[in-house]
Amino acid sequence: MPRVSLVSSDAPLSERLAAALSYPLRGAALATCVLLALGQCLILLPGIIGMGFGFFLWLARWRYAAACLVHTANGFAEPPDVGVDENAEAGRALTLLHMLVVIACVACAVFYPPMFWPLILFCSLALPAIDMSLAFGDLASAFNPLHWQKVIGRLGAGYFMPVVVNIVTGLLIALPSMLRPGMLAVLAQPLLAFGYTYLIIFNLHWMGVMIHRHHERFDLQPEADALARESGQDEDERLLLAVREMATVDRRAAIGMLVQRMQGRSAPASLHHAYRELLQQEGLKEGLLEHGHLWIAALIAQGETQRALGVLTECMEIDADFFPDAPELALELADRAAGSGMTQLSLKLCRGFLQRWPRSLECPGIGLLAANQMADRLGQRAEAIVLLCRLADAWPEHPMHRALVALASRLQRSAGHPRAPAIE
Repeated sequence: MPRVSLVSSDAPLSERLAAALSYPLRGAALATCVLLALGQCLILLPGIIGMGFGFFLWLARWRYAAACLVHTANGFAEPPDVGVDENAEAGRALTLLHMLVVIACVACAVFYPPMFWPLILFCSLALPAIDMSLAFGDLASAFNPLHWQKVIGRLGAGYFMPVVVNIVTGLLIALPSMLRPGMLAVLAQPLLAFGYTYLIIFNLHWMGVMIHRHHERFDLQPEADALARESGQDEDERLLLAVREMATVDRRAAIGMLVQRMQGRSAPASLHHAYRELLQQEGLKEGLLEHGHLWIAALIAQGETQRALGVLTECMEIDADFFPDAPELALELADRAAGSGMTQLSLKLCRGFLQRWPRSLECPGIGLLAANQMADRLGQRAEAIVLLCRLADAWPEHPMHRALVALASRLQRSAGHPRAPAIE
């Protein structure tokens, strides 16, 4: 079972707010914001076609936002995947509700303007309570003012943040209608759509945060906690506390507790960090290097190459000769380091690869990676040319031979000298 990313209901609101602001920009939430923003251009199509696309986009927007609300209220830290089906009815209900609110506000502005702003204020105050009730399928109390009062009483002052965001969202939604027809209005559609999709997801996520924070008052048992217990995450948290207590008495015994745990199923990063911290305190450098090899391989297998680079750097600080023990690991790390702008580390990995596995079929490719960085980032054109010529002479039949020669020739022309001699 994959590890569940949890968030504590006791986390400070300031910490939750900082995470909430980036929530719509992570994972599936960001993909949703981008796709719906681009899709907003479809509403410019004439007649019923544009209206149909508009309704579909609003349905998708509120359906996903409703999923975020429920997902967060159940204690999950990351946005849900796109296409969650259990909240389809909630999404349709939220879409219908907000469309009715928009129609009512427009009708009020046209036929009885004095009531427009009081209606806006009333809807902004009531909608968060209604949204939360609809998202959890509580249709009976969703439109009961007494129930709204109970929700506001349970959540306290935090309830009024969604009220403010609702007002800002409404202004963004209304803004396109205030623009004169033309290219500016067309270009504004996707940008404004991204903005109010971000706000809608943020707002319903924040409602979920408040429900999760006070889940006992809502008689809600967060699903994420149950999944964590089933996967053994709670056991890992308890083990980490026990290790920390043991470390105050006997660090070697604490290390043994972690070794026994990590010999089984894959361990979370918190246990690996605790293990390395204890090894450092005990001065066990060989243990740190051995663990570095194992953890780097595990991290790359899990797709966490950037974190693996951090472990690699830490191990190289302990021992300058430390190097990944498999060519595929070195190749992956060198490529990621180059993409992350860590040029010196990437070149060290490239050179180490060529020294340790000189007959690997990957040598020409990693030589090209090294030469490009040497020439473009460090201005070491002569050294890059020498490396390319050596590899071209060593691999005349390799599919990348032509690329080696082409790059060497380009660098020679830019440097203004004839072909560098090949190195035997």
